[in-house]
Amino acid sequence: MSAPHGLAILGSTGSIGRSTLQVVALHPERFRVALLGAHSSWQAIVEQAKEFNAETVVLVDPDAAAQARKALRAAGAATRVESGVAAMAESVAAASVDVVMAAIVGAAGLSSTLAAVRASKRVLLANKEALVMAGPLMMDEVRRARAQIIPIDSEHNAIFQCMPAAFLPGDVARGVIRVILTASGGPFRCTDVSTLHNVTPDEACAHPKWKMGRKISVDSATLMNKGLEVIEATLLFGLPESQVDVIVHPQSVVHSLVEYADGSMLAQLGAPDMRTPIAQALAWPERFASGVQSLDLAAIGQLGFEPPDHQRFPSLGLARAAARAGGTAPAVLNAANEVAVQAFLDRRLNFTAIAAVIDKVLQRLASSPVKALGDVLDADAAARRLATALIEPRTGAFA
Repeated sequence: MSAPHGLAILGSTGSIGRSTLQVVALHPERFRVALLGAHSSWQAIVEQAKEFNAETVVLVDPDAAAQARKALRAAGAATRVESGVAAMAESVAAASVDVVMAAIVGAAGLSSTLAAVRASKRVLLANKEALVMAGPLMMDEVRRARAQIIPIDSEHNAIFQCMPAAFLPGDVARGVIRVILTASGGPFRCTDVSTLHNVTPDEACAHPKWKMGRKISVDSATLMNKGLEVIEATLLFGLPESQVDVIVHPQSVVHSLVEYADGSMLAQLGAPDMRTPIAQALAWPERFASGVQSLDLAAIGQLGFEPPDHQRFPSLGLARAAARAGGTAPAVLNAANEVAVQAFLDRRLNFTAIAAVIDKVLQRLASSPVKALGDVLDADAAARRLATALIEPRTGAFA
């Protein structure tokens, strides 16, 4: 038996991180936890480090890192504790790490994901924003470093499973003419459009099928998550935006489809549980148990599909426009969305104004070419400043 793989889990205290540890617990002979990373949730990461004998813990917040260091010493654990964004990036590039679960939400995960790619690691990509922001640069680094990226989003992982044998993101998917991303439609698929401005953060986060963090739950409710996934799919699978379709599938059983030139269409089905794509990526190119219950098609009975309602979900169209524009537009889109969603969660912005803020930011910040990571970071910062200014109460624009 080969030695266990050194696994780094960035965002270990979030939903994807916790699910990853659940799968790892089923296969202790296959993995050793080399690194756990999070922003500031030191109590949770301390418990994880003790349970899985983590070699290193990195917390971005230095005060949280100090608390974690103290608690682990008191428990007699040998875990090393570091702090800061730079320490996170350095730790994933260490020789002790073979596989990196990149699950830090939002733009905050960009630097560590890039560091893992540049160090030629196998990267299990759950942070769609990193690829949306710096996709061409990221994929260039994948090819240069001969790193492996396996997508964790249920939709992209489904497409990956339906791709030709031996395909990896960065390769050319021969014979593929279209990929179709499925969307549940979120909690407001049938809600009267005229009432959407009144919905609350709790209502937006009450996803009918998936258990997710609050930010991604709001993205699902606006369908921005699907728009970001369109951009991500163009990069992972080397397809133009016009060959990436979206279809609403409320049962969340068919996770996505791939259409081939000969008329064949392959789909991946499974229960709506993120442990399935996590297990597929951890075991690839093999398979092992995820702990997910088998799908009972007879009990489900019927599968439904319908086109997305663009009046209800304007964010999807905004994301498609950003995908076509290219350059810095996806980074601007992502940054404006993050600011607007947080304002909604803080009850400083109503639900329908999320898309309105993003639209205004995209209109005012023209796309420019991306030649280096600094171009992406500058666009991200400019979009955040503008979105924040639009939302502030004194403007009254989106009160």
